[in-house]
Amino acid sequence: MVSTKKIAGWVVVLGAAGAAAIWAPDPPSEPAGASATPTQPSSDAVRVSAGSQSRFEALPAREALGERRGELFSSRTWTPAAVPATASPAPAPSAGPTAPPMPYRVAGQVMHDGSAHIVLARGDAVHIVHEGETLDGGYRVESIRSDRVTLIYEPLGTRNELPVLQADTPKAVEAPKAPQPPATADSRPAQLRWEGPERVRAGTAFNVALKLTSNEPLRASPMQLSFDASLLEPVEVRAGRYFSDGMFSYRVNPAGSIFVGASGKGSTAADAELLVVRFKPIRSGVTAELKLSSVSLQSSAGRAIAHDQPAAFRTAILQ
Repeated sequence: MVSTKKIAGWVVVLGAAGAAAIWAPDPPSEPAGASATPTQPSSDAVRVSAGSQSRFEALPAREALGERRGELFSSRTWTPAAVPATASPAPAPSAGPTAPPMPYRVAGQVMHDGSAHIVLARGDAVHIVHEGETLDGGYRVESIRSDRVTLIYEPLGTRNELPVLQADTPKAVEAPKAPQPPATADSRPAQLRWEGPERVRAGTAFNVALKLTSNEPLRASPMQLSFDASLLEPVEVRAGRYFSDGMFSYRVNPAGSIFVGASGKGSTAADAELLVVRFKPIRSGVTAELKLSSVSLQSSAGRAIAHDQPAAFRTAILQ
C-alpha cells in the first residue's frame, strides 16, 4: 500500500503544477491570416489581380477631397455686413482770422492848439478824431501824420495806414516864352465866403452862413471854425442847404473852436450854403470875429479841391 505521506506529497506537487499552468502568461498570438511560413499565391490569383488592376486603371482619375471650407451646420444671417468707416480727410489748415475791409477813409485834417485832428469818413458819415481815440468797429487811431493816418484793428492788432490827401499846389515853372491862355472857369479854385449881419445886439442871437462856389463837384468838407469865446456863445450848428441830404456832424470846444464834418451827394456849387452857425453875443462895445482856421474840400473823385482862404467874418456888438 502506498503510504499516506507519499499521497500527500503528490497532491502538493500536482497542485503547484496546476497553479503554475493557470497563472502563466499567454504566448503571443500571431496576426489573423498570418501563417508561420509565407505562402506563394497561386497563378490563378495572380491573373485575377492583374486583370482587376488593369480595369481600375482605365477609370478616370479622381481628385482628392479638399480641406473643409466651412461649418456644415453653422448659423446663417441675412443682415448686410457693416461697411468699415473710412477716415475723412483732415481739414486744410485755415489761414487764421483776418481783419474786415477797412471802412474808413481820410476826408481831411484840422489843427487845434498845436494838435492834429483828423476827419474820417465812413460811408456818408464823418468823424473828427484825434490820436488814441477808439472808433466803431474795433479800430483805434494810433497816430496822425501829415501824409498818413495809422489805425489799429484791436481784435487782431493789425495796422492800417490811410493816406492823407494833399491839396493841389501849382508847381514852379520857368517863365513862359509865349503868352499863356487865360484861365478857364473850370480851372479856378473854389471860392468860400461868410455871410452875416454887420451889427448885432448883445443878448440877441444871430446867424452866420458859410457859402461856396465851385465848378468841381464837392463830396465832403471837414473844417474847423475859430471864435472868441469871451464875446460869442455858439447856440446851434447845422448843415446848410448844400448838405441837407447828406451827413453832418460837429463838436464845439468851449475854448473857442468848432469842428465840422459834412458830406453830400457831390455836385457843383454856385454860392451854395454849406453850414449855418447861430451865436449869441455876450457883451457889447466890441467887434466879434469868426474865421475858418482849417478846411478841406474833397471832390467826388476823391481828391482835394483847391480853394481860396476866405476872409474872417466880423460883426459889431451894440448895446
